[in-house]
Amino acid sequence: MEASQKLQLAADRLGIRPEQIPQHLAMIMDGNGRWAKAKGLPRAEGHCEGARAAENISLYCARLGLKSLTLYSFSIENWKRPNDEIEGLMSLYEEYLVSMRPMFMRENVRLIHLGRRQGLPDGVLSELDRTIELTQENDGMVFAFALNYGARAEIVDAVRSITQKCLTGELNIEDIDEACIDQNLYTAIMPDPDLLIRTANEMRVSNFMLWQISYSEFYITETYWPDFGHDDLDKAIVEYARRDRRYGALSKK
Repeated sequence: MEASQKLQLAADRLGIRPEQIPQHLAMIMDGNGRWAKAKGLPRAEGHCEGARAAENISLYCARLGLKSLTLYSFSIENWKRPNDEIEGLMSLYEEYLVSMRPMFMRENVRLIHLGRRQGLPDGVLSELDRTIELTQENDGMVFAFALNYGARAEIVDAVRSITQKCLTGELNIEDIDEACIDQNLYTAIMPDPDLLIRTANEMRVSNFMLWQISYSEFYITETYWPDFGHDDLDKAIVEYARRDRRYGALSKK
């Protein structure tokens, strides 16, 4: 089914217009540890349930007909966590990247990586590269996996890339504008997020897509990420559809 048909079906079900569904949805998945603590479980169990929620939401977004989905999974700052938790997360990422491949191929989803490769274990890099290679010809939803990601680091990497192009003569200083910076960010092939969702009632952006979310709508929910499901996402989309996005201009309403 074409993306436009998926969007129309989703819009009809939600009682909104297709153009009121975000093209690019970005999500900060928060609350795995608190979910586990509330249930008397180890933090690792929270991360496992969080991975299942990520798989569930990714599939749902692909079937909604979204153009792009970004999940913020592991930040550069997360390396400060205990070693055993980090090792568990890295092992979980390897399993996740393998387990997601059938869905990616079935739903025509393309995987890209947002973040730095340096510091990621060889096993994670191997499965990441394999999944990216397998899905590179898919032309449906782009699924951006923000892993070892930081927005400030992304901007630094973009500046380095632009500087190198200037030194080699590929770019002139006069060519540097907002579009040029966009093209040198990790997200070059994606539109900016229309909607940013953060779970677990956290009221900060945590060094996430600082350039790209300049005009994104924010939606904060108290729900912990492992409990975030289809109904929660539908609610967020309907709320987004009610927003008056003016981009600095006067309201059209």
